[in-house]
Amino acid sequence: MRVLRGSLLVTAAAAATLVSYLFIVFCSVLYVGARDNTAKADAIVVMGAAQYDGRPSPQLAARLDHALLLFNEGRAPLIAVTGGKRLGDRYTEAEASRRYLVARGVDEAAILAETSGASTWQSVANLSPVLNKEGLRTVLVVTDRYHVQRTVLSLREVGFEASGSATRTSPVTGARALAHAVEESVGVALGRLIGFQRLWRITG
Repeated sequence: MRVLRGSLLVTAAAAATLVSYLFIVFCSVLYVGARDNTAKADAIVVMGAAQYDGRPSPQLAARLDHALLLFNEGRAPLIAVTGGKRLGDRYTEAEASRRYLVARGVDEAAILAETSGASTWQSVANLSPVLNKEGLRTVLVVTDRYHVQRTVLSLREVGFEASGSATRTSPVTGARALAHAVEESVGVALGRLIGFQRLWRITG
């Protein structure tokens, strides 16, 4: 009986520790997403989202509009766009993003791109040599609030000084955004423990 009681106490303590850890990470996901870093950077990194035959989805457009605002404020001289395409698509997310920015006055020479990423980690890993080739070290991440922390930590894992500035006009709000934040919290919690590259290898 004493052994059983000890085992139950250990199990309860472990469960409480896990729940506490996940709650702390969840709070940090919300906190980091709500902060707007005002520092300047070498480049603004826009994380991809759905596009429709070369036209950014409302979610991607919201990210691009925010990146354009930061770019016009002089926060960075370059914008890096990311994201591949699904089977049957004519355009990648990065290509749709580039077209959108050029149509709004951004010089094409000021736009860098990775065009094959199918996940956050793949986009970060593929973008890394593009940024390194240009000698860039500091980046400002633009994405949805719930997605900022995982992206920032992934970029830091590959050697960049990263901070975030989330779009405030995303169509993903309310319960949908909260559900994404919960999902992101699990990914961030695991990534902090084992690394985001290893997590992608396991889950990707």
